[in-house]
Amino acid sequence: MSQTAQASSVAVPRRTMRQWLKRPSTIAFLMTLPLILLIGLLVLYPAGYAIHLATLNKGMTRFVGFGNFEFLFGRETFWMVVKQSCIFAITAVVFKAIIGFVVAHFVHNIPSKGQRKWRGMLLVPWVIPPAMSTLAWLWLFDPSYSAFNWVLAQFGADPVPWTGDAYWARFSVILVNIWIGSPFFMIMYLAALKSVPDQLYEAALIDGANWWQRIWYITLPMMRNIIAITALFSLIVTFANFDIVRILTAGGPLDLTHVFATWSFLVGIESGDIPLGASVSLFMMPFLAIAAVIILRDVVKRGSQA
Repeated sequence: MSQTAQASSVAVPRRTMRQWLKRPSTIAFLMTLPLILLIGLLVLYPAGYAIHLATLNKGMTRFVGFGNFEFLFGRETFWMVVKQSCIFAITAVVFKAIIGFVVAHFVHNIPSKGQRKWRGMLLVPWVIPPAMSTLAWLWLFDPSYSAFNWVLAQFGADPVPWTGDAYWARFSVILVNIWIGSPFFMIMYLAALKSVPDQLYEAALIDGANWWQRIWYITLPMMRNIIAITALFSLIVTFANFDIVRILTAGGPLDLTHVFATWSFLVGIESGDIPLGASVSLFMMPFLAIAAVIILRDVVKRGSQA
């Protein structure tokens, strides 16, 4: 009896372990484990090290706690960078979402044979490395050889100081970001449009709904989750944008186009105060965390209601 009980007690854990390994959730976790470890190595460790640096003095020899943040809060330039980063990110994301939505509808209504060609052409700005695209735009904005100013001169208009004036420099940076990022919104929205059942539009047509009513009551509700996730992803990328501002204006004129990433580089690398630069870069986290909580909570709520 005792041997039989002992054998059964050994067999049960083995069977339980075998069943656990056969679960789809377990298989999925084991397959994603290398990626989780890679993310931990390339993302979590640098983030933790940045937090550690932000608590040190300029010489990285003494712990100062929140001293770097207190110093930043007292600088007018820092709050100017916060304002410019918010204006840059929010304005660019809103216009990318609108343009991507309009272009996605344009491509969606093209016959299927021609869609592949249009998708390929419209994705070019997003596929090209941003640094190369920005260099081309820099030539278009050049104060001496600007192609835009040449076109304006043909109509008798005065040249525009695209990167020499604060207002036009901000406009130029946002314009380039919109041009690069709009194709991403377009391809995401196009995929979402493909998933909307045609029967809904047919039923709306029978009920007498016009074009705007079909967009408002069918398309937008069916695409809300995709719109929210795409906007959140783009907001994170835009907030952390470095190459466009760095190449186009380098933060000028008079630091009036700096965003978090470029000013962090200026303070931490070029000025040699790495802990203060790390503090600047970490200040992006509260803004992005708040945006992520608001957007994802809305997405989860709609998912539970569905």
